[in-house]
Amino acid sequence: MTFENLNLIAPILTALQNEGYTNPTPIQAQAIPYILQRKDILGCAQTGTGKTAAFSIPILQLLHEQQPQRGNKTIKALILTPTRELAIQIGESLAAYGKHTSLKHTVIFGGVSQHSQTQILKSGVDILVATPGRLLDLMAQKYINLSNIQMFVLDEADRMLDMGFVHDVKKVLKVLPEKKQSLFFSATMAPEIMKLADTILVDPAKVEVTPVSSTANTIKQAVYYVKKSDKKNLLLHLLKDGAIDRALVFTRTKHGADRVAKDMTKAGVQAEAIHGNKSQNARVRALNNFKSSETRVLVATDIAARGIDIDDLSHVINYELPNEPESYVHRIGRTGRAGASGVALSFCDAEETAYLVGIQKLISKAVPVIDNHPYPMTAKDFAEAASTVKQQKQRGGGGGRNRPNNSSRSNSGGNSSAPRANGNSGGNRRWSNSKPKTSQA
Repeated sequence: MTFENLNLIAPILTALQNEGYTNPTPIQAQAIPYILQRKDILGCAQTGTGKTAAFSIPILQLLHEQQPQRGNKTIKALILTPTRELAIQIGESLAAYGKHTSLKHTVIFGGVSQHSQTQILKSGVDILVATPGRLLDLMAQKYINLSNIQMFVLDEADRMLDMGFVHDVKKVLKVLPEKKQSLFFSATMAPEIMKLADTILVDPAKVEVTPVSSTANTIKQAVYYVKKSDKKNLLLHLLKDGAIDRALVFTRTKHGADRVAKDMTKAGVQAEAIHGNKSQNARVRALNNFKSSETRVLVATDIAARGIDIDDLSHVINYELPNEPESYVHRIGRTGRAGASGVALSFCDAEETAYLVGIQKLISKAVPVIDNHPYPMTAKDFAEAASTVKQQKQRGGGGGRNRPNNSSRSNSGGNSSAPRANGNSGGNRRWSNSKPKTSQA
């Protein structure tokens, strides 16, 4: 199937051709016809499958086909998204796909001065991309009127809930017109997600192109068992491999991201950190440096996981495993996008084995282990970690969801032979990542 088969108008087809796109991804091929029929959509697809184009393209077409109104433009489409990075990415997509239309769009988010944003809003826009906090702020200041909204998109709904934006989303929903087309996209469909969707959608068309919380087959995964104190050295060891031209490294905390970036820089590796405490200008600069390969290593927290869209990213490295298994899927989904291949490597210390068990249960597969490396963990290391956890629990100062229990230790690393995937430990494996040019949006 090509984009021509989707009954798209000439201005958009020309823009897609200019971008080098010829064939829609499955989510695009299924969602675009429904949206053009003005049906509500309940879309479930993992990151990297082309969801942004799946809703951006038909929104642009439907609004372009309307008769132009006199006077200032009014906001006709609202796209609500959880992070600044993702909002910027959506804005860039709208600019690319809609450059041959007369439609105007803008992106608003917090962390920067609102002056330039309000000036654009005063001039009038057709499509507004926003994060919840800044949207509510500017609504309260009367800079934004949503009474003319015809199309509403809630993107990354599960992440929106994870970040505590559910109440903000409900505030926005209260002021939207009752009659509108609503598009709801999420990477997972947990019960609380479905409950929210039921309050937004009317007789939606359901589009699901991959199993919930699965990882792309194009991503080669592996895990290294390593002591926490040796993770820095293991990362530097891996970066000696010239096949890793760029690596997106994930930590659980902002402090951890800063520390890893600082350690890499001291060792002579160009590295920067990106997280919520950084200013917007610093985040954009770090991301641009990484995209241009000026920076080889970008260290990020989970809040940035879905907003980082980088062509041909070869490697994702989980310096620290996430305590929420779904975050693993989103993290490694930054590579292997739109049919390209990628590599996802994870470091697991003794206290993180429970996280690995949860991840493997979620993705329904065992992650292959590479145990022939300079910093392997021993049975003694696991035993010492288990003793530490036990003492913390006895003192009432630890355990809980962030600590492995006895069951998870016995399943994933209670001795020196760590869990294998079908008996394949990987040995001293090195994967080079091929980067085929893709035409997917």
